[in-house]
Amino acid sequence: MAELENVKLTFAACVATRIGVASDLVRRLARPWLTQLVLRIALSVPFWRSGILKWHGFLQLNDTAVDLFTDEFQLHLPGGPYSFPAPAVVAFLSACGEVGFPVLLVLGFGTRFAALGLLLMTCIIELTVPDGWPIHITWAAMALGIAAWGPGVISVDHLMSRAMIDHS
Repeated sequence: MAELENVKLTFAACVATRIGVASDLVRRLARPWLTQLVLRIALSVPFWRSGILKWHGFLQLNDTAVDLFTDEFQLHLPGGPYSFPAPAVVAFLSACGEVGFPVLLVLGFGTRFAALGLLLMTCIIELTVPDGWPIHITWAAMALGIAAWGPGVISVDHLMSRAMIDHS
């Protein structure tokens, strides 16, 4: 009986050691700077891809973008759905945000502002496409994480803050 207890304890110690090694490996791979960089890129991709399709030229929206906000997209609010007010203006602002905020995020410049912008856009997108919540909540979580913990060390924001400290 005592021998069986020793085998159990040895097995448990072996499993605990393996879990500790695996946990240490994950911790070494998932560095905060890498996590913050990947979050910024991951959040940027869907917005950039959507935004780039709305442009026909420099500051010139294609007709489809305006048509979407005029005819297709509706705000699903109580008593609605409702059409977007000033659809051409909303389409332009949306396209600017979908291209501009991702660029800022990837560069890590004005990062928290860009993350907040994409979080607000995500909320409006959720009101427009309520069935898309499984994706939208992922975007919201990424935006909140970026806003809360910042861009990380691989960013223009970090370089600028370091430069300001060095000049103080």
